[in-house]
Amino acid sequence: MTRRRFHARLRQAGIATVELALLAPILVVILLSLIDIARAMQANMILINLSREGANLAQRGKLSLADNSQTIIGQVAASAPPLDMNHLGMIYITRIMGSGTGSASRSLVLEQYRWDDSVNNRGFRVSGYTPASKVWTCGNWASGVAGTCVVPSGANAPAVSLMSGTLNDGEVIYVVETFYKFDMLFGIFKFGTLSTSSIGPNLYSMTVF
Repeated sequence: MTRRRFHARLRQAGIATVELALLAPILVVILLSLIDIARAMQANMILINLSREGANLAQRGKLSLADNSQTIIGQVAASAPPLDMNHLGMIYITRIMGSGTGSASRSLVLEQYRWDDSVNNRGFRVSGYTPASKVWTCGNWASGVAGTCVVPSGANAPAVSLMSGTLNDGEVIYVVETFYKFDMLFGIFKFGTLSTSSIGPNLYSMTVF
């Protein structure tokens, strides 16, 4: 009876070892996926705070946006750690004005700036990361003034759908967009309809002030 019990215990231990060996890869995948999701949530919360702070600074700035845009963006990006905004991030500031009255009013783009600090060598000139703005995509970045879009003015001013029909004539808003190229620890993991690829690679936040 003692030998039988001993062999039975050995068989049970062997089965448990095999089960652990089969389950271990699945457990590792789940663990890495959870770590990725936690990192993405942290990064996204930081981006939301960055866009809010940037919009607040842009709206309350004493200097014109043309003179102050890179300073605002640089100050906002400096508060981003642990995110590496200088190599993996991008920030846009867009100034929009309402034109017309009532539901027929349009939202016109007056200015747009991206992070391209030539003085401190930060932003686009370091990362080369330029995801397209979701508010309005500039097609002509000035060569002489880093990070400044040449926006058509007057009758050629571009209209956007953001808050169209909502802004009063002459009312101005500032839109700050933050992007981050999120590096996932574990590429793509699918579980039914869920996929870790849905949280990367470009995280995004927008604030209107």
